[in-house]
Amino acid sequence: MTSIRACLLRKRRLNRVLHTYQSRFFNSTSSLNHVGGMDANGVGTSTDTFTSKWEKSTQIRIAKNLFRHVWPSPTAASALPDRDDGKDNMYTSTITKEHADKIKRRVGYSLGLMVGGKLVTIQVPFLFKNLVDELGSVQTDVSSIEIANTFASNGMDLTSGTMAGLPVALVLGYGISRATASGMQELRNAVFAHVAQDAIRRVGRSVFEHVHKLDMTYHLNRNTGTLSRILDRGNRSISFTLNAMVFNIVPTTIEVGVVTGLMAYEFGAMHSGVVLGTIGAYTAFTVGITQWRTQFRRDMNRLENEASGKVVDSLLNYETVKYFNNEHHESQRYAESLGGYQKAALQAQTSLSLLNFGQNAIFSAGLTAIMYLTCQDIMAGQATVGDLVLVNGLLFQLSIPLNFIGSVYREVKQALIDMEAMFKLKDTKPKVLSDPDAVEYDPNLHGTAISFSDLEFGYPMPEAQVDKVTNRQILKGMTFDVREGSTTAIVGSSGGGKSTLLRMLYRFYDPDTGKITIGGHGINSLSTESVRKAIAVVPQDTVLFNESIGYNISYGDLHASKDEIIEAAKNAHIHDTIMSFPDGYDTVVGERGLKLSGGEKQRVSIARAILKKAPILLCDEPTSSLDSHTEMDIMNNLKEVGKNNTTIIIAHRLSTIQDCDEIIVLHDGKAVERGTHEELLSKGGRYNDLLKMQKQWDA
Repeated sequence: MTSIRACLLRKRRLNRVLHTYQSRFFNSTSSLNHVGGMDANGVGTSTDTFTSKWEKSTQIRIAKNLFRHVWPSPTAASALPDRDDGKDNMYTSTITKEHADKIKRRVGYSLGLMVGGKLVTIQVPFLFKNLVDELGSVQTDVSSIEIANTFASNGMDLTSGTMAGLPVALVLGYGISRATASGMQELRNAVFAHVAQDAIRRVGRSVFEHVHKLDMTYHLNRNTGTLSRILDRGNRSISFTLNAMVFNIVPTTIEVGVVTGLMAYEFGAMHSGVVLGTIGAYTAFTVGITQWRTQFRRDMNRLENEASGKVVDSLLNYETVKYFNNEHHESQRYAESLGGYQKAALQAQTSLSLLNFGQNAIFSAGLTAIMYLTCQDIMAGQATVGDLVLVNGLLFQLSIPLNFIGSVYREVKQALIDMEAMFKLKDTKPKVLSDPDAVEYDPNLHGTAISFSDLEFGYPMPEAQVDKVTNRQILKGMTFDVREGSTTAIVGSSGGGKSTLLRMLYRFYDPDTGKITIGGHGINSLSTESVRKAIAVVPQDTVLFNESIGYNISYGDLHASKDEIIEAAKNAHIHDTIMSFPDGYDTVVGERGLKLSGGEKQRVSIARAILKKAPILLCDEPTSSLDSHTEMDIMNNLKEVGKNNTTIIIAHRLSTIQDCDEIIVLHDGKAVERGTHEELLSKGGRYNDLLKMQKQWDA
């Protein structure tokens, strides 16, 4: 009877253990797969397969660059701090030895905490096994009252006996081990977060600086919303990829090997064979399905980019939408993009569900097989119930890295897709480059005389249209000189190349043929930065930052004092207007300066050009949005400011430039006339015709 009771008790205990672990397993794997299956937004602009040569080389470059952030050195970090030759460089400035050592120490601490956490975690299943075996060793045919009486008759306290003390110690050890492992993991994340955030800051700044170095052609063809998404998602992917590189890929491989070795040592080759088979099938299935579903992620990212770009474009043109009552049209365009995104997202989610189901099925099959083998050993008397607990514990220990193999692979693939577009952006080379041996331009040393010699230029078309549309030629042998210290006006019909000349002088474009010189030096042989420092510009279309008026004026000289800002505003005849606002110079102008009128924006633009105090002043229709009275005041101020400067003024209103030192008349991409107002009138040519037409219009 006693033997039967003992067998029944062991059977009930075994069923409870199996039920507990089965429940815990399915809950854990469901949770882990849910986490692993969360799709992150990515950026992909190509429909090529992920295994293309370009993508493989990009992955290698991403890994190399990110590794330099994990283990930096002063030499590697200082490479290419200010170059704009389009070559790959994820650092924007030198990194000191102290900072590099600090990052290395943090990485070392993080790895130490990771190893410590793994060693502690691996002990948990063994502690659980010993606890179950210790509790199972109590004679099941002896009642608890009899055990208590036996202890009392011998003067022993039940709670202090060896029989009770060891299980309590094992339970405490189990709890402490789990808490310690969890604490080490969170501490590791906190320590490594500094490394990841430092990388995000450096990479983000590098790409941002590179975008600003790209030429005007790129920015005319770009979509602001899409570019913003590229930078945002690329930066967000850096942290995950770094963590995966340091804490998942290599450590997971090691953990799988350790658990498999322990399984072989404790239970034999059959058990370890099942484990290896499960790992192999799980990994192969995950890689295969993930490769297949990547195309859905790319479509999803491309369509999300389109939707984001349409939103930004529509909101930036809010007034235009209202003027033409086209809200429904804009909503319809956005809905079409969202519809395509929805279709791609559903495909991605369906394929993700298939992936998760297959992973669960493979792991469940492996769990069932290894539990069956262990139960056979128990029935044969070659293993204990504690061994069954150990098998489950080790398999659960293996389920975490197995799930990481799946989820990390998925997420790293998506992160690489996110960063591909950012790296492709880094690969975009600016078409306007400084000579490697460029000379620093010094106006005091070189002078400010400007010469345009036989310039030919046509605006480049987008790449997709190059074979279909030829470039529209703007300049056709443009030649003229601007004397140092003179005020020169450029006039002519719209589309004649007036604004293009100023953009080329500022090196937004380079001429197709011909040469521009400043102070006798070819502009290509001078440092672009030094040339731009010497030129102040009043553009035709003034766009302001969504900041205060004071900030927008100070953009001409970020180190200017408040008194200097106010003085520039007074010279631009906008000080009184600013002071009429409730917040004065702290008034925020709104996105693109839309809270200000056209004339107010133009005067802010003039104020910041005055504040720059540059020896060369370029004015592109500086008074086009002003009334006649203010126009004359502004022109007089500009002439006063530019008295000792070399000034070029583009104007449609010929009455504002009649007292300029020289007037250049453009027509059909060429300089057809030049001289003073009186000289040009006496010729009776193109300038005289323009003046007559303007007088007729004004009348």
